[in-house]
Amino acid sequence: MALAQELISRRSITPADAGCQQVIGQLLNSYGFAVEYLQYGDVANLWAVLGQHKPLCVFAGHTDVVPTGSLDMWDSDPFTPTIKDNYLYGRGAADMKTSIAAMLVAVQKFLETHPNPKSSIGFLITSDEEGPAIDGTSRVVNKLVNEGIHIDYAIVGEPSSTNRIGDVIRVGRRGSLNGSLRLTGTLGHVAYADLTPNPIHELIQVFAGLVKREWDQGNQYFTPTTFQISNLVSGTGAENVIPGELELQFNFRFNTEQSEKSLKAIVEDAIAAINPKITRHLTWRLSGQPFLSKQGALTQAVCEATQQVTGELPIKSTSGGTSDARFLVPQGTETVELGPVNRTIHKINECVSLDELEPLARIYLRTLELL
Repeated sequence: MALAQELISRRSITPADAGCQQVIGQLLNSYGFAVEYLQYGDVANLWAVLGQHKPLCVFAGHTDVVPTGSLDMWDSDPFTPTIKDNYLYGRGAADMKTSIAAMLVAVQKFLETHPNPKSSIGFLITSDEEGPAIDGTSRVVNKLVNEGIHIDYAIVGEPSSTNRIGDVIRVGRRGSLNGSLRLTGTLGHVAYADLTPNPIHELIQVFAGLVKREWDQGNQYFTPTTFQISNLVSGTGAENVIPGELELQFNFRFNTEQSEKSLKAIVEDAIAAINPKITRHLTWRLSGQPFLSKQGALTQAVCEATQQVTGELPIKSTSGGTSDARFLVPQGTETVELGPVNRTIHKINECVSLDELEPLARIYLRTLELL
């Protein structure tokens, strides 16, 4: 509890770390870990390892949090950890500072009874998960690969649980493809619409089909692909003016039934039907490919540990947003995401139940023991 509160109290809005990793590093150093701080641009990263034997099991996570939104809407200051009605409130409480606290406590308890573990334990912590994710876990993983260091197992502390701690674990994720479309025409009077094509109308005609489209039905591992418009900006504010510009942002969450290339082609074919008097500028950004981790000793240990602590086996899922697991799985690292209930992540009054903290640490601890 004290450690979770210490981390939450630090204003680590992405890509800031606000000293969280110094707190983590000092603790790990006291446990006997070799700690390395890796600064890439504005992004702080921590790599720590104890032991020289295989397999290497790494706890992975992030200290950065999303912006708070309007402070007036919070019941308490988001960076003043507050306990109320058996919940701990604060930005990062669920995503994912309590996970990091639970990981550290689990490792401390493990080393008290296993001071000379037969395998190695590591920590990979970044402050660039909620941001572009360019100078964070991806950079550290590339560094480790270049040094010949292979992570065998990774436990990522993302908030995977749905209703109670450990009811869901993530063993993969859908891919994320972002698009930005800019339409540029000319301003015109609404009474003379035949003289001025309206970029909003053009957009509606084209994107209505994309919004209604059933992209696929998913498969045994993944839920169906989805398409969502996230931002739309246009208009002058006047009621009688046809806008001259429009900016649109949209996102695909796609499974292995689709590909980046095929999704791009469908959108590009659709916008080709827009009135040629309106210029189009489309850009893409791939946040991550869909991935599915291999499921072996780690997955079995996490499932068994969760059942022993909670009494129930977790559901294996690939739903949810993106995570830094997308940089680990392609390296052949067996990866499981396990963390608190995700009901309030990124929301006003983000919180975690106090009843989740100790069981989460116990699951991490038992997983280490089983491995």
